[in-house]
Amino acid sequence: MLRTEALRLAYPARILVDGLTVEFRPGDVWAILGRNGSGKSTLLHALAQLRQPQAGHITIDGQEAAGRPRRALARLIGVLLQEESREFWGSVSDYVLLGRYPHAGSPFGWSVKDESIAAREIESMHLSELGHRAYASLSGGERQRARAAALLAQQPLIYLLDEPLQHLDLPHQVALLERLAGEARTRGAVVILALHDLLFAARYCTRFLLLFGDGRFSIGAAQEVLTPELLGELYGFPLSLAEVGGERLFLPRSPGAGPHV
Repeated sequence: MLRTEALRLAYPARILVDGLTVEFRPGDVWAILGRNGSGKSTLLHALAQLRQPQAGHITIDGQEAAGRPRRALARLIGVLLQEESREFWGSVSDYVLLGRYPHAGSPFGWSVKDESIAAREIESMHLSELGHRAYASLSGGERQRARAAALLAQQPLIYLLDEPLQHLDLPHQVALLERLAGEARTRGAVVILALHDLLFAARYCTRFLLLFGDGRFSIGAAQEVLTPELLGELYGFPLSLAEVGGERLFLPRSPGAGPHV
């Protein structure tokens, strides 16, 4: 569905990703891993057509993504960025309804279907009691859940999420990841997450893209790329592998155990 070919990304003059060719297939949940400044956000912006790559192509279903009408693109791609303005005038319900804009059939208001979908996603993110609150009055975690609800109400086929777990407490982190995994499983959506949490990445993601920040990258399944050696190089910090309850955990070693940044 979504594919990059020979993609090169640089910011501002440093090459972050060079020659990336990868296919994001329906039903896959991807984790993009790397240190701060390694190009995770830059790549998501390029996939969302918010930033032009220095070279290469991005296609959706075999057609160039660049130049597609913005509203048509928004019916396919949903984006959750790290930062967003708090200066929204309306309520939580108003904010979540914005996710339905790409599908709206009338310029004069929302349909019953739009309102029903928005109400369902407000409930799914445990915001029912806050629906009439001003969006700007929410806490950081509540605002993040409202943003996730708007994204889910959009019902895209490609989800691009940059650090979606920020500000969320543990139950809501799990709830959001479960829901996104369900979107991939039941709707065949492509889910691409920039994450720092290796535990959740290993638990919920099926494919991994490691960005080293100097043009290099690694792609594969968990058993191929989630190793102490490769992750230690990725993060510049020594890691140890432990298995607990059938899950593979990567634990930071003592600072004196090896070189780190």
